[in-house]
Parts: sequence; structure tokens; C-alpha cells
Amino acid sequence: MRWDNLTLDSGDGRADPALFGAETVVTRTFDTPEFRGITFHEVHARSIVNRVPGASHMPFEWTVNPYRGCTHACVYCFARKTHSYLDLDTGIGFDTQIVVKVNAPELLRRQLASHRWRGEHIAMGTNVDCYQRAEGRYRLMPGIIAALRDHANPFSILTKGTLILRDLDLIRQAAEVTDVGIAVSVGFTDPGLWRTVEPGTPAPERRLEVVRAFAEHGIGCGVLMAPVIPFLSDDPAHLRDTVRAIAASGATSVTPLVLHLRPGAREWFMAWLRQHHPHLVPRYERLYAAGAYAPKWYQRRITRQVHDLAQEYGIGPKRTAMPHRTPAPDPVEPPAPGPTQLSLL
Repeated sequence: MRWDNLTLDSGDGRADPALFGAETVVTRTFDTPEFRGITFHEVHARSIVNRVPGASHMPFEWTVNPYRGCTHACVYCFARKTHSYLDLDTGIGFDTQIVVKVNAPELLRRQLASHRWRGEHIAMGTNVDCYQRAEGRYRLMPGIIAALRDHANPFSILTKGTLILRDLDLIRQAAEVTDVGIAVSVGFTDPGLWRTVEPGTPAPERRLEVVRAFAEHGIGCGVLMAPVIPFLSDDPAHLRDTVRAIAASGATSVTPLVLHLRPGAREWFMAWLRQHHPHLVPRYERLYAAGAYAPKWYQRRITRQVHDLAQEYGIGPKRTAMPHRTPAPDPVEPPAPGPTQLSLL
């Protein structure tokens, strides 16, 4: 989705044409503590169901992303690069310039009703979190889930947001008529690390309360243990504490994913590292010298340790690793876990 593929929504302001290249975006700010310093760009998208690139080898083909940019402000977020496709900053701009596809529920309902749609699985939480703070105001997900429920269309959601509990009844209704997969992302439980690396997210223990709530309502919820951050959350004690907490929450499974640093995220994360842990910079430069991913031997070591701990605590993870997700411009956006992957989380 480029700015010139959007239509104007009514509102109280328009974005700077020099920034977006066309007068197609309504810009809003809200003078409330939770949204202070954040700008919302409301757009009418022409398409909301995005095809996953065939080269990604994912077991699903379609995603829905009602937002771009994310107030979770995770310094490592791989989706930062996607903001550059809209000529937006991938650093603080990604955290504070949020694109809202205000017509997402209605558009999805129309697309699901099309004779060309074959009812394939739709993955959400694939690019940025669909339950970030903006969802509390715009309330796009209830309409999206209701549309999927009414069409008995299978879907999955991956989130760090506790706001998903607002929609638990809707998700439960959908699960009665189609396959639904839910997963929560909790990479570590260290409160000091969380406050600096994921400053806009709910605390890890609150996310694990989401897992517990879904379990109590009979809906299995897995945990994506991501990211495991080298030299900060990868020592045996940290791994054990995190897996123990995940097990105690009633998670059906756990899948570790080591930090990866693609362009856009890499620059922002390394700037954070220089500020908070400058002694680790040389180690990171060596570990990630070959590219965005840590060496295979390191990834395998972390996976083995987490799987062994999961078995010890009775979670019983599967041995298939969580696939890496490759961001791309709209309308082709990166994939997220489908039902098969979510069963592995």
C-alpha cells in the first residue's frame, strides 16, 4: 500500500503532502496521556487481505494488517523497514507515526464475501501488533474477527497486547465455527530489560495473564519466546525463568526465536545497544557479521535449551522452529504463524 493507492477519509486534518506525496491521509492527534506525541494517519485502504510471497515457503498465503507503525516501540522490531516504503522514519517515526486503515472491517467483510475468495487461512499480527494501544481507540479488531467468524474463515493472531482479552468472547465464538490459533509473544521476563527494549508493551507477566485467561476459557494459547536477545536474555538462568513462567501460565507450547536484525531494525537496535550496553557492541558486530541472523549454531543452541526446559516443565514443544518473516511493501506483506505454526508456539 503506497500513499497514492489510498482515498481520503473525512476528519479534522490532512497530512503534509510533501511527506506523503498526495493529499490522501487524514491526520489526527489526541491530547491524552496514552497518545501524547503520537500522530495517527487515517486512511481508506483499497485492499486489506494481502498475499504472502510464494518464495517465503509459509504454509499460508494471506495476512491482514489494520495498522502500520507500532506504539509498542520495541527497539528490535523487524517491521521498522516497512515505514521507509511510505517515506516515514524507521526509528522514532515508526513508534509515533501510526497508519490506521479505518475501513479494514468493512473491506474485509466485502473481500470474504467475494466469489473469488476461497476461505484460506488469514494470519494477523504479522507486520505490527493489531492489539497495540491504537486499537483501544479505533476498535478495528472486533469488526475484523466478527467478519471472519460470520464467514467461518480460519485465522490466527500473534500479539504482545493484553487488549485481545476484550475480544475473547468474539474469538471464542469464531473458534466454534472455524480453526482459530492464538499466540502471545514473551521473549523474556526480566523487568529491567523489558522497560528499555519494549517500552510501549504490557509487562511480560501481564501478557502471560492473557495466556492464562485463554486457557481458562478453553482456548489453547501458545507462546512465541521472541526475541531471545544475545548476551542479555540468553543465559541459562534467564531462559529457565522465562520458560518456567510460560509453563505456569498454561501455555500449550513454546517456540524460541533468536533476535534478528534486518535493515531498519538493525540501526535502531544498535543505537539502543550503544546507549545502554556499549560493552556488547563488539560482540554483536561479530555475532551478526554475516547478516541479519545469528549463526545457525547459536540458534540451534538456544532452541535446544528452550526445548529441554519446556519438556522439564511439561509444555512439550514441537521440534519445528518458528519461521522467519520477511517484510515487504503492501499489498504483499510478511507472513505470520498460521494454525500449524501456532500449534508449535
